[in-house]
Amino acid sequence: MSADKKDYEKICAEFGVTNFRWMLKTLNAKKVEREEDQAKYVENLSNLKHIEVKPGGGAEFEFEMSLKDPNVKIFLFKDGVMVPFSVETEDKHFLKKTGRKFTFGIKDLAGDDEGLYQVMVEGVLIFSTDFKVPMADFLVKIQEVKATEREDGVFECVLSSPMSKIQWTGKNQPCEQGEKFDIEVSEDMLIHRLVVKDCAKLDGGIYSVCAGIKSCNAFLVVEDPGVHFTSGLSDISVNMGNRGELECKLSRENCEGIWYKDGEEIEASDDIAMTHDGAFHRLILKNCKEEDSGKYRFEADGRKTESILVVEDPPRVNPDDLADFSKPVIIKVGQSATFKLSFMGRDPMKIYWYNEGEELVEDKHINIEKSLTHSRLLLSKCQRKATGEIKIKIKNECGTIEGRSRLIVLAYPGQPSSPKVISAFANCINLEWVPPSNTGGTNILGYHLEKRKKGSNLWGSINNLKEPIKGQGIAVKDVIEGIEYEFRVAAINISGAGEPSTPSEFVIARDPKKPPGQIIDLKVTDSTYTTLSLGWTKPIEEEGVQDEAKGYFVEIRPAANPEWDRCNNNPIIMTSNNILGLKSMAMYWVRVIATNDGGEGEPRGLDNYILAMPPPVRPHFTDRKMKSFMVVRAGNSARININFVASPMPNITWLKDGMPVSKLVTISNSDNTSQLLIPTSERPDTGIYTIIVKNMVGQETFSIEIRVTDDPKPPGPAELEQNVPGTVTVTWTPSPDEKRDDRLHYIVSRRDSVKRMWQTVADHLFNNKFTALNIMAGREYYFRVYAKNDMGLSEPSESPTWGVTKKKDKFSMAFSSFKSLNFESAPSFLVPLKTHSTPESYECYMSCAVRGDPTPHVTWYRNNISLNTNTNYLITNTCGVCSMLILRVGPKDTGEYKVIADNALGRAECSTKLTVNE
Repeated sequence: MSADKKDYEKICAEFGVTNFRWMLKTLNAKKVEREEDQAKYVENLSNLKHIEVKPGGGAEFEFEMSLKDPNVKIFLFKDGVMVPFSVETEDKHFLKKTGRKFTFGIKDLAGDDEGLYQVMVEGVLIFSTDFKVPMADFLVKIQEVKATEREDGVFECVLSSPMSKIQWTGKNQPCEQGEKFDIEVSEDMLIHRLVVKDCAKLDGGIYSVCAGIKSCNAFLVVEDPGVHFTSGLSDISVNMGNRGELECKLSRENCEGIWYKDGEEIEASDDIAMTHDGAFHRLILKNCKEEDSGKYRFEADGRKTESILVVEDPPRVNPDDLADFSKPVIIKVGQSATFKLSFMGRDPMKIYWYNEGEELVEDKHINIEKSLTHSRLLLSKCQRKATGEIKIKIKNECGTIEGRSRLIVLAYPGQPSSPKVISAFANCINLEWVPPSNTGGTNILGYHLEKRKKGSNLWGSINNLKEPIKGQGIAVKDVIEGIEYEFRVAAINISGAGEPSTPSEFVIARDPKKPPGQIIDLKVTDSTYTTLSLGWTKPIEEEGVQDEAKGYFVEIRPAANPEWDRCNNNPIIMTSNNILGLKSMAMYWVRVIATNDGGEGEPRGLDNYILAMPPPVRPHFTDRKMKSFMVVRAGNSARININFVASPMPNITWLKDGMPVSKLVTISNSDNTSQLLIPTSERPDTGIYTIIVKNMVGQETFSIEIRVTDDPKPPGPAELEQNVPGTVTVTWTPSPDEKRDDRLHYIVSRRDSVKRMWQTVADHLFNNKFTALNIMAGREYYFRVYAKNDMGLSEPSESPTWGVTKKKDKFSMAFSSFKSLNFESAPSFLVPLKTHSTPESYECYMSCAVRGDPTPHVTWYRNNISLNTNTNYLITNTCGVCSMLILRVGPKDTGEYKVIADNALGRAECSTKLTVNE
C-alpha cells in the first residue's frame, strides 16, 4: 500500500468521512504537509519498491534517497513500535546502503513478521509498506530428479493454498521463464512445476523453491548417456554444380566413423572429401551432379544417423542477361514495348508474365513467345495505364526464378495533393499544395487552380491554362467576404494538364477569429475504477474578445507525472466526454480546453485531483433469496456463493461460529462475488458460517448454517415395560449419532397380530422413551424404533414380542357373608413429566401417567397460566396417560410446564422445563 493511500484510509477511519470532495481536499492537504516535512531532511526520494518475499526465506523493500545531512538518524518501525536493525545481513533486521539506494531486509520470516513497516528520518515518515506473510505450505515437496544429458528435468510440488507464483532457485540463481526454464502452474494454482530444458552436466546441483515463508530443495542429477549423436544428419537439397555438405556431431571427440551412400561405403576422391574435426564429422561433395542424389548414412561406435541428399536443377539466368532485363523500358503512349529473357534448367519449364502483379494473357495487344531457352513479351499500342512493374516467373519441379523490369508510358501528370488553406482573410485566401508523385515522365511546368462556391456545381478558373502557376502555392484575391469556397489544383507537363486534385476543405473569406474563453462548470458526472465521465458548459462568447467555441480537447495527467496527455486528437463537439483506461485507485488531474478556428482557449481544470473509483456504495447483497440453511452429506463438497455490490472494493471476512474459518476452507473473492468452498466436508464442519463485507461506507453480514451429516446409525435394542394397564412403554439406548447431531430424533412404529400392518405411532421424539396406549389384551404387539436426521432413516431396532393374555375367570358361587370394599384414593403420579430441550420449529411431545379414584381432573399450566382451552396445544387424557403436543415450538414456548390432578380426596402435581434451541 502506498503512503498516499495509507494516509487516505487513515483519515477516513479517524474522522468517519462520508463527503467525498471534502475527503479529497483533506488528503491533498495531508500530502502537502508531509512533503514539506520531508523536504527538511530529504533532497530526493524515488524508486520506492514495496516489501516482497525473496528466495531463502527473507523479505526486502527498498527506495532511493538523497539526504541533506548524511548524519541524520534513520529509524524502522513495525506497527508503530521501533525495530532495532544493523548493517550486518546476518541479523534479523538489517539495512544495506549502496550509494543512494537503501535496502531494508528481514531474515528467517515467521508469522509474527506481518505488519506495517515504516521508515522515518528524524521523526518524519519517508516510506510505508504493508507486509502479509503468505500462509501456504507444501503438501508435497520437490524430490530428487535424475535426467540424461539433452533430456528435460522436472521438479514438482503441491501447495496447501493457491498461489499464482512461487520462487524457483537453481544453484543459488533465480530461475526465470525463458530458453532454459519453463515455469508451469495448474489452473487451481496448487501444483507448480519447474522444467529444466535440455539438461547439461553444468545444470546439475541443488534446486530450491520458496512459497511465502516455506521452502524446500532437492538435487538435479544429470547422467552421461554414453557415446551418442548430439546432432544428426539433416535432409538437404543442392542445386546442380554447387557444393553439398553433410554434417553430424558426436558426444565425444576422436571417435572414428564410416560414411555410406545407398548402403555402399564411400571413398574419398577429387570430388568427395571426408573431414573429422573434434566431435564433428563432415562429408563434402564439391561439385554436385544428378547421380549424387541418394540416401547417406554415417556410423560410429554402434550408432548411426541418416539423411537424404537431393541434387536439383532449378531454372537459372545469366547475371548479365538479368541485369539487362531489369533496365526500365520507356515509351510514349501508343508505342510498343518488348521484354526478353534467356534461361536454362531442367525441363519442363512453365513461364508466366505479369504487369503490376496481374498475369498477362495473349490478346490483340499482348503477344508472348516461349521456347526451351528464352521467352519474349511484346506489348503493342501501350496506354498510360500499362505503366508499372513487368515480371517474368520461370518454374520447374526444382524451383522458381523471377526477373523484374519496369514499363514507363509518358502522358499526363498525376494528381497533386488537395490544396491546404494556410490563412484566410476577408479579401484573400492563401493556399499551398504538394506536387504529384507521378510527373508523367517529364518535368512539371506549372499548375492550374480552380474555385467553387459552396452549393454550386460550377468550377471557375483562377488562372489561364496557358499561364500556369509556377510555384506550389498562391494568394487567391478574387473572393467575396463572407462567401464559403473550396479549391482544387491540376499539374501541367509537356502533355498538358492532368487530373485535378480532390477538393480542399471549405473556407470562409473572413478575417481570423479570436480563440474561445474558458469552459464553465467542469464537473465529474460518473466514475468507475477504469473510466471517468465529465460534463461542462460552453464558454461565453464576447465579440472582439473571445469567439464561439467549435470543439473541445480533454487532457489528463497522473498526479505524479508533470506531463499532460490529450485524450482526443480531433476536437469533440459535445460538452461531455468519457475517459477510458484509467488505473484503479490512481490519482489524476483533468482539464478541458475549448478551441475554434482562431486557436485554443485557456484550459479549465478540476479544483482537486480525482481518484479512479466508482462513487462510494455501501455493501449490500444482490441475491433476493439467499438460503440460510444447507445440509451436506459427509464426504461431499460444500459451496456457498455470495453476490454483492460495494464501492470501493470491500474487505471480505468469513467466520465459522464467530471464529476465523479453517485453513482447509478455500475462499475465492472477485469484484462482486465471494465463494466459500469446503472440498471434502466432515461432521466438525457443521456450524454457522458468516460473511462480513466491509468498506469505508459501511458493512453487510449474512449467516448460513451448514449441517454436515450422514445416514444415522440405528438406536440400540428396544425394551418393553408396562407401568399402567393398557399401555406399554418402549425404551431404547440412543443412536451413536445422537450426541453429534442435535436434529436427530426418533420414530416408533407398531404392528399387532390382528392388523398386521406397521403404523407410525410417534415421530419427532427427542428422548429415548415412548408410552404406547390402547394395548389390548389377547393381541401380540411388535415395535420398531428408527433414528432420523436430515439425511434420512436408519435401520430399525426391533423390540421383543409383547403379548397380554386375557384371563377367563372360572365361574363359582360362594355364599359367604358380603363385605363392601372401598377403592377410593387421592390422585398420584405413576410416571412424572420429563425435562425437554427441542430445536426451534420442531414438535414437542410431553406425557405423564396419573391414577386416582374417583378419576382426577387434570389441568395443564405454562408459567402458571392454564392451557386447557388454548388451541395451540393438543391435550389428551386416555386411561390415565396425560399428554400434550406442541406442533411447532418457538422461543415463546420456553418456560415451566405443570400438570395438576385433583379429585374429592386430594390433589397432586408435577412440573418440568422446556428449552427451545436456535
